[in-house]
Amino acid sequence: MENKSNTNIEINGSVWMTVDGENFGGKGRIELLAQIAECGSITQAAKAIKMSYKAAWDAIDNMNNLAGEPLVERLTGGKGGGGTRLTKRGQQLVDNFKIIDKEHREFISQLGKHAEGIADDFLLIKKMNMKTSVRNQYRGTITHLQYGAVNDEIELQIGGNQKLIAVITHESTEELGLRVGTEVFALVAASSIIVMTDVSDDVKLSARNQLTGLISRIQVGAVNTEIVIEMGEASSLAATITNQSVESLGLAVGRAAAGVFKASSVIIGVPA
Repeated sequence: MENKSNTNIEINGSVWMTVDGENFGGKGRIELLAQIAECGSITQAAKAIKMSYKAAWDAIDNMNNLAGEPLVERLTGGKGGGGTRLTKRGQQLVDNFKIIDKEHREFISQLGKHAEGIADDFLLIKKMNMKTSVRNQYRGTITHLQYGAVNDEIELQIGGNQKLIAVITHESTEELGLRVGTEVFALVAASSIIVMTDVSDDVKLSARNQLTGLISRIQVGAVNTEIVIEMGEASSLAATITNQSVESLGLAVGRAAAGVFKASSVIIGVPA
């Protein structure tokens, strides 16, 4: 058995931000924003921090959704037809994070001087940290709540001037303390979303959620394709559909589309 008294114990840590309990981003995501500001290109920024182009866009979409406003904006013209740059809010976020990270490093340095006896507790806290793999994450405010004997229907106002409907058990409503005006986060798996191109009023569907916008990205895989529908300046919806469906629907960047999903596919959460 290892003699712990001879073990050199060090305290390390990282700082990240959350929005209403959802992970907004840490040093990696902020470094991505910083590189975009320096390079003027998402492609070059992703390469600089050894991140894939798709992962970079996923991170930007997630940060925009949680921030409620765009952090990155596209530019027209220039080499390759344009570039990207940080918005004023995006640059402010990068600058403030650098200040926070500096203070955090100094705190960790001081904490490390008293590491003996608390290292095990820090390790436990790190293991308890949980992240979600759900692609679509939104902040919203409850605008309507319809109580039922078993299930309740919840209407949220999210970014992009869109509304989202969720159906959860009445017990869950009570446990989460949900009321009109409560700020919550909503999770929707990309695999739960059906993509439609005919979004006219003549089409009637039983699915309560029909979020509309323009296709901003198409990422083709071996079997499935990820479609990103931009619903506004700071809100997007990702859907995973088969490659055959992409061809049959004639999906292309810039085309109007709707993401359709059941109210029961929405997971509601509140900050702990």
